[in-house]
Amino acid sequence: MTKNARGFTLIELAIVLVVIGLLMGGILKGQELIESARARNLISQMDSIKAAYFTFQDKYRAVPGDYPGPLARANLSGIANDQVGGNGDGVVRDTAQARETLLAWVHLSHANLISGNYQSTGGQPDASAEWPRNPYGARLQLQYDAQFFGSGGVPRLTLKTGNQVPARVLAEIDRKTDDGRANSGQFRFSGYDGGGGAPSESRCFDARSGFWRAADNEANCGAASLF
Repeated sequence: MTKNARGFTLIELAIVLVVIGLLMGGILKGQELIESARARNLISQMDSIKAAYFTFQDKYRAVPGDYPGPLARANLSGIANDQVGGNGDGVVRDTAQARETLLAWVHLSHANLISGNYQSTGGQPDASAEWPRNPYGARLQLQYDAQFFGSGGVPRLTLKTGNQVPARVLAEIDRKTDDGRANSGQFRFSGYDGGGGAPSESRCFDARSGFWRAADNEANCGAASLF
């Protein structure tokens, strides 16, 4: 005599669904914790760079990257020659003579104000020169320019987060450090490409409200912190 096949009871199915729900909830919560940790990491990284910039300015009466080469060689440890410097016009900005956006990291590191061993043999570091990178692997940038939303073409000194940052992370940073909007305040959307393609303005924030599109969570976004 054959036995009838036994299926799952409603209680067993309910238990399975509860377990799946708990696992999914744990995964999502873990992702949120990782994103929050990366947001804190990026805030700390940018605060440290800003502090280093102002310390350098106060100590040397000049700005890193723009610091003339002879002065850099005379006052910063480990600078090899007089060409490792900018044009001394008071702003960090790339010129035909010097890539001051790269030299900024060289000057800050040789002044022992940031970690890392940034090197240059002249005013034009080669393509393999190091840059500070955000938690997502894209390059940060310190530069006097207008590459931020609402600039109106008027340049300011900015510290770019680099791209490849999820919109949700930038929204959290903006809430913690500024007004929570990508189109106003001191922390705004930037299309700077630190590697992997420039961010899309329309995918990263809502132009009408100014809020970051945290719910959509576009993976390739970026911002600029204005000095």
